[in-house]
Amino acid sequence: MTSLPQLWLPILVAAVLVFVATAVIHMVLPIHKGDYRELPDEDGTLDALRRLGVGPGQYMFPCPTSMADMATPAMAAKYARGPVGTLIVGPTGPMRMGPAQAQWFTFCLVASACAAYLTGRARAPGSADVFRVAAAAATPAYVFASVSDSIWKGVSWTTTAKFVFDGFVCAVVTGAAFAWLWPTA
Repeated sequence: MTSLPQLWLPILVAAVLVFVATAVIHMVLPIHKGDYRELPDEDGTLDALRRLGVGPGQYMFPCPTSMADMATPAMAAKYARGPVGTLIVGPTGPMRMGPAQAQWFTFCLVASACAAYLTGRARAPGSADVFRVAAAAATPAYVFASVSDSIWKGVSWTTTAKFVFDGFVCAVVTGAAFAWLWPTA
């Protein structure tokens, strides 16, 4: 067994490398270029949302008020008429990447710490097969995080498949960092 304090360096390095790898995937490679589409008549749609006072938040449409409401003929008609979807509205103003990147890096640290804990419980200092265990331990955090978006929010499975690929890259990077910096016996 390897204690968590012994693994502070692999945790930090794995988080940094995952952060850099995902930055390259999203800013350099074209893999995610088509994940979002522009609304038809974007200006008119945005004017309508402003006119209706739609503020920051998460919206579902149509939005039943209860499980019983879902079974009513009126709600069935709304679903049949369409459109059906979800909408996430952010605060007004320019996109602020800094806070999102800080949250992502914090997530990477937490995921690396969880992988470190599990790998440390399974492998002693000097173990040779740390990569396999650490990559497997990191897989749930990175690979499966976006699957529920396709199940419940209607995100296309093609987009989710790309994020699953990204997740496997993150898990492999985490495994490599742990194998590289694993404490010796």
